[in-house]
Amino acid sequence: MIVAIDGPAGAGKSTIARRVARRLDFQLIDTGAIYRTVAWRAVEAEMNLEDAPAIAELAASLHFDFKRDEQGENRLICDGRVMGNEIRTPEISLASSQISSHPELRQALLQIQRDLGERASSVLEGRDIGTVVFPRADVKIFLTASNEIRAQRRVDQMRERGEAAELEQVLAEIVERDRRDSERAAAPLKRADDAVDIDTSTLDIDQVVAKILEVVTNGGFADQR
Repeated sequence: MIVAIDGPAGAGKSTIARRVARRLDFQLIDTGAIYRTVAWRAVEAEMNLEDAPAIAELAASLHFDFKRDEQGENRLICDGRVMGNEIRTPEISLASSQISSHPELRQALLQIQRDLGERASSVLEGRDIGTVVFPRADVKIFLTASNEIRAQRRVDQMRERGEAAELEQVLAEIVERDRRDSERAAAPLKRADDAVDIDTSTLDIDQVVAKILEVVTNGGFADQR
């Protein structure tokens, strides 16, 4: 079974997908972390982020895997290195948004994501899982939240990691990220026609997880009772 969870930055995809995967005992594929890792490698190598062929070649040369650690946390491993907070900085977020607009990169990573997801029943989270990566996913969820809520969540996450964060700046960055993701020519951020919308603005994590598990139980359809 494939459960696709899409949505904009700050909608809660990573946290929710992790909880859903644990409850279902599925593997979790965080596709955003894959793009962030490519961006991190490119920045570390001082590559031109606008050089689409070079970025795609870099991505194709990397080996990705996802495994649970001893605490049960899902970890992305790239070429033997466990990736952590180094790919969650504002600089890498911006770089990831830049390179993700390159059709060459998205094509280079497409089969990699599919291969990872097809190893076992999986929860995949990203921005184009239900529309491009797995358009025939068994369950498609599109998470949303207000701009202000998403910005505050991102600020809280950054401060928890000891990073300086101002709400106004983060809000502006999220709005710009939405624009960039929605307007890109290759696999833009959009809701799949058969996805179930869940607005997380006023829901806690457990409530969102419960709604998604209900959709899974109902075979991909929201309970209309």
